Amino acid sequence: MADSPNAAPAADTAAAPVPPALNAKLDNFSAAMTGDQTFELAGRPARYTVLYFYPKDNTPGCTTEAMAFRDHHEEFAKLGAAVFGISRDSLRSHENFKAKLGLPFDLISDPEELVCNQFAVMKMKNMYGKKVRGVERSTFVIDADGKVVKEWRGVKVNDHVKEVLDFLQSQP
Repeated sequence: MADSPNAAPAADTAAAPVPPALNAKLDNFSAAMTGDQTFELAGRPARYTVLYFYPKDNTPGCTTEAMAFRDHHEEFAKLGAAVFGISRDSLRSHENFKAKLGLPFDLISDPEELVCNQFAVMKMKNMYGKKVRGVERSTFVIDADGKVVKEWRGVKVNDHVKEVLDFLQSQP
């Protein structure tokens, strides 16, 4: 009987993705990115890889965030960090967004949400009173060994890039 206090709960057929644990090595993954390239996590030459997940190209918050990463790109490079933006948008959309803003870094396209699910950034959100499924603005710093060493979830755009830079500057 379903109403019995001892009844087993119904099986959840769509288990939520588990976020990566801090300091745990990530599985390698690859994804298409701008410049007709493929992003591969394994073997990245940078000391740090900064992956920032954002909801959609050409929206106000995402444009502001991309410009902040662009404006501080040299500082990231001096710290040995390679920056990549990632969303579910198409490569064509990403190419246009990158060109429009003059972004010095590449954007990763994840229309099937494979990378988004690996980092557990897909969430139910309220948009104009309606529940919609979308990308939770999040940033991850991954070291040269492929370990997540810092994460920010539910990011607010203002001052976020400075937080990421401050973290990287604090590393030995």
